[in-house]
Amino acid sequence: MAADDDSAPVRAETYAEFAALVGGLAHEIRNPLSTIRLNMELLAEDFAAEEPDSPTRHRDRRARAKIDLVRQECDRLQKLLGDFLDFARQETLTLEPGNLNTELEQLLDFFAPRAREGGVELVRYLDPALPAVRIDRETFRSAVLNLLLNAVQAMDGGGQLVVRTRPSGLGVLLELIDTGPGMDADTLAKAFQAFYTTKQGGSGLGLPTARKIVEAHGGTIDVETAPGKGTKVTIWLPAPPRLPPQRPT
Repeated sequence: MAADDDSAPVRAETYAEFAALVGGLAHEIRNPLSTIRLNMELLAEDFAAEEPDSPTRHRDRRARAKIDLVRQECDRLQKLLGDFLDFARQETLTLEPGNLNTELEQLLDFFAPRAREGGVELVRYLDPALPAVRIDRETFRSAVLNLLLNAVQAMDGGGQLVVRTRPSGLGVLLELIDTGPGMDADTLAKAFQAFYTTKQGGSGLGLPTARKIVEAHGGTIDVETAPGKGTKVTIWLPAPPRLPPQRPT
């Protein structure tokens, strides 16, 4: 046991060095990528300024199509790098007593236009007797927002998304229940693997990042799903017994 205890700081230090290395590499890739994206925009403007009856208009049209493709790929890579940096970053959480319902109400109000745009009805069942929890508001909101986006994107053509909270043992539960197509057993088994995705243009880092954030709060995250029966994501957070109740603000 002593050897394991002694090696823990070494593993943490090694991970921190590795995270800093890959983070620096991602930033180094992002800078020239932004330069490429900017020059593609300038090049597209040059082609747009050409006379419509130019003898090279057919060649120019093909060139503009290729420029647009390069711009799209630059956007995709920039998003992937952003998601990767979020996943690789070592967060220093500032855990403060808070009312989870208040955080969710504000987040859902912000998210409501996006849900309506996707034809998704948001249904809230937030238990008013919820005990207080310790959360890093910004980081936790980012994790839940990612899960909300995943749910809406899964319900192509609309549906219903239920957001429910309730006490559970020595903590609280947050449940996100959608009426989407669900996942088969093989997809579910890989859902938390980094870079695994079934979405066109997805990074496959949303769920792994959400799990990392939830576990950093001392909580757990679980997914229940079946083809044709939707998906339920359950987050459990501990509620320290000495925290005073936090009234909604």
